[in-house]
Amino acid sequence: MTHPRLDVLALAAHPDDVELCAGGTVCLLVRQGYAVGIVDFTRGELGSRGTPEQRLEEAAEAAAVLGLTARENLGLPDGDIAQTKENREKVIRMIRRHRPHLLLVNAPECRHPDHCAAAKLATDAAFYAGLRKVVTREDDGAEQEPWRPHHILHYMQAVPFTPTFVVDVTETWEQRIEAIRAFRSQFFNPDYVAEKDEPETYVSNPDFFRWIEARARTYGYQVGATYGEPFLYRGGPVGVDDLMAALGRERPFR
Repeated sequence: MTHPRLDVLALAAHPDDVELCAGGTVCLLVRQGYAVGIVDFTRGELGSRGTPEQRLEEAAEAAAVLGLTARENLGLPDGDIAQTKENREKVIRMIRRHRPHLLLVNAPECRHPDHCAAAKLATDAAFYAGLRKVVTREDDGAEQEPWRPHHILHYMQAVPFTPTFVVDVTETWEQRIEAIRAFRSQFFNPDYVAEKDEPETYVSNPDFFRWIEARARTYGYQVGATYGEPFLYRGGPVGVDDLMAALGRERPFR
């Protein structure tokens, strides 16, 4: 059994977390020639709108828009992303399967408890995935090789933080919005007809989209871009061997 090796793997509590918070960055990475995949932890079955089946269909549509190499769903229970050995091993299997250089994970602090729980589960799994005495196997029984991602970034969700990096996503902004709108049951979409028992939610009204754009413009402005996506680096200082290349982007305001 073979699985695609990924340059970047994004982990998410729910289908649509990555699109909403790091979609422009994913699109940009794909355009730059990197192989990117997403592993969603749950099917979002506790959402006030849509069904788990709809969410999976929407996730597949969004994956095509983003240009993903792979997308998988662990089927963990929505609202109960427990820090158990079983759940951790499921995430370890994904990390070892795809062997990414860079891991994108949920925010360490957020209004939604699932996001914080997913961040901890992801970062714990990333560490244990590098230990050779933690044994995991592929579906065909083959033992997996240890692997630990070289870098981990948290994407920003409801609670702001001081970012380590802001990615200029101006050229992929419209593509990012298209990927978000693939989740028509969740976010504002004039073509979606809600069921009688589906209320308007925090994210389904037009003002939420305006807020998303306003935040992207705010962080983009700070780095001289129209739109920016903020990330928090996890794990200490970033080592560089070409300081001028690392600082190649000129500051817009000095």
